Amino acid sequence: MMASNAKKIIARYGDGQREENRSSGDRADYIMEYKYTKRILEKYITRETSVLEVGCGTGYYGIYLADKCLKYTGLDITPGNIDLFNAKIEKMKLTNLTGIVGDATNLNVLDGQSFDVVLSFGPVYHLPPSEREIVFTESKRLCKNGGIVMFAYINKIGVYLGGCLKEPDKYPNQQKNQSILRDGIDDSRDNIYWFTMPEEMEEMAERHGLSVIENLGVDFIITPEMYSLTTDKKESWEELVDYMYASKSCTGFANHAVMVCRKD
Repeated sequence: MMASNAKKIIARYGDGQREENRSSGDRADYIMEYKYTKRILEKYITRETSVLEVGCGTGYYGIYLADKCLKYTGLDITPGNIDLFNAKIEKMKLTNLTGIVGDATNLNVLDGQSFDVVLSFGPVYHLPPSEREIVFTESKRLCKNGGIVMFAYINKIGVYLGGCLKEPDKYPNQQKNQSILRDGIDDSRDNIYWFTMPEEMEEMAERHGLSVIENLGVDFIITPEMYSLTTDKKESWEELVDYMYASKSCTGFANHAVMVCRKD
């Protein structure tokens, strides 16, 4: 089996530069996403932890975790992403990191219960709902009993609010209500981005026998380009976003969010 939109995803990310540029860019929402996701990772990963990341891109979190975990395996469907990741591993001589090409809907190359922490930081929002279920099943299978499984996802409300704020001439309208709110899909980018809600994610975790520990927003579309502001205003915005990140009541307003589960 292969993801139904695999060719489209591979074509979008191509030689890996799109993902590499995203992680090294200066957009405030990207900076926040990585900052707060790393804050979550730090709670659950130690020097004794074995980590699998499904949908690892060009290895941003792998490089970050190199000196924080026992071993890390990054898997991605786009060969160009893995080529860049493995080039960085070789250049930095990181012996506990591995990058492999693979499909989140077919992970039979990996043995069950092999990892303390399984990260799914891409497949949930790149795959349609039926295949998202496979990602949950496989992530649970690969995680050790008592281990941690994390899923990143894109919120319907966060996406819609972002459109209303950035493109008020186009939002809101009934077409977007249908595609984003009801169908949970980005109809402007050829079926490679899918959206959900915190409640839907928690219900899915429960169906798959996973216990939700926390479910937190990691970037908020309403935040301005705060990293270009004066120091005082920037610090004030950062304090506000810290509160939003820590508050479950704000999760639904995030663009990206991370749900942390335990495999009992």
